[in-house]
Amino acid sequence: MTIAVVGDVLLDVDLDGSATRLCPDGPVPVVDVTAVRARAGGAGLVARMLRNDGHQVCLVTALGRDEPSHRLLEQLSGITVVAGPSGAPTPVKTRLRAGGHPVARFDEGCQCRPLPEVTPDMLQALEGAGAVVVADYGRGLTSNRALRTALERLARDIPVIWDPHPAGADPVPGVAVVTPNHSEASNIAAALRAREPAAPFPEAGADSMAWAGELAGKLLRHWRSRAVLVTQGGQGAILVRESSPAPVQLPAPRTAVADACGAGDKLAASLAVHLMAGRGLEESCRQAVREASSFLATGGVAALPAAPPPLPFPGQETDALECIRQVRQNGGIVVATGGCFDLLHAGHARTLAAARALGDCLVVCLNSDASSRRIKGASRPIMGEQDRSELLLSLESVDAVVVFDEDTPERCLERLRPDIWVKGGDYEAAQLPESALVESWGGRCLTVPYHPARSTTLLAAALARVG
Repeated sequence: MTIAVVGDVLLDVDLDGSATRLCPDGPVPVVDVTAVRARAGGAGLVARMLRNDGHQVCLVTALGRDEPSHRLLEQLSGITVVAGPSGAPTPVKTRLRAGGHPVARFDEGCQCRPLPEVTPDMLQALEGAGAVVVADYGRGLTSNRALRTALERLARDIPVIWDPHPAGADPVPGVAVVTPNHSEASNIAAALRAREPAAPFPEAGADSMAWAGELAGKLLRHWRSRAVLVTQGGQGAILVRESSPAPVQLPAPRTAVADACGAGDKLAASLAVHLMAGRGLEESCRQAVREASSFLATGGVAALPAAPPPLPFPGQETDALECIRQVRQNGGIVVATGGCFDLLHAGHARTLAAARALGDCLVVCLNSDASSRRIKGASRPIMGEQDRSELLLSLESVDAVVVFDEDTPERCLERLRPDIWVKGGDYEAAQLPESALVESWGGRCLTVPYHPARSTTLLAAALARVG
């Protein structure tokens, strides 16, 4: 069964190295960087953790239309991503570490942003999930009214785990568990006290565990959730349930931690797995605390397996992915089209030229010989895929060709994720079978004019007559 992850995504970049000297310009360490690694952050990290553990995952989020968003999508390979437009740059957080210890962090694109849109496809993607993790990173997605209505309805039937953010929206009523850490709970309480001076939220005291238990109870009633789990780092967590007023302390195994990044994400992911499997709330929370500790003990995010490399395209004559990367790095628009292109003719040339005029590069998804044979019949293609590729690449309008072996281009499109998908024909773009897929990452489907009396079938018949 699928676990849906809903929330804000960002690109995390780790710069790892060693520091053995100070900078002569000032008393700061000089880090000799030996490794640079990008990974999905925020809700993307939760999705990646679940997928690495073998679970089916659907990530529902908002994405920008910039180069970091495409780098982020590369880190989400193997995960179904249903995204609306964010209307803002993709946040990038770069961590500098020396000897495994954090030295500095640089944030880009994390400023104020418009509230992202929630599309019907995003709402539809939640249906049928066995559990939902909401990873709120304060970028406004969880404030959307339609999304909140859908999540509140789902919370009546399946486990919904909500990882909150001080700058984010309140959890919807009825969620199974809300999982703030000590700092987040404190900041949320401070914000609530500022908003409602008479609100009975306790000030932090000397006994942090007792304070956490009291605060968890207050937040439970404020959020109307079924449980609140306040994590306390190495001290474990405090669980307060709707069904029982007494706080339960859940100790964490003793762990040496150099970097606690990702522990909360691992906790939320583990809770979703155990609750979806039907385990009790307290048992699931205990197990999630242990698994978050184990995650840190084995290296945390630094030790996460990299996203699996995408499968190579068979017969790829030009490096389409590199072409796309360069175009997007310069802020350009990627256009793609597809077909068998057997016996290239004037109608093809006009269609391809019209498609290329819509953007800054054109990638042709070309049916392989086997694919063309299944679609067109045993006598086709007339020319092999190698010749067809070379002819297409000889046209000024074509920047790259990708050969695919399936009957439809969906898998190819999932890899390329063009901004515009173009087909020639006399039908509406909305009727194209690829429309829903392309629109799921914010792309568009367009058609260009069909040229009657110019077709491969007519040309092949004419050649047969002359012999």
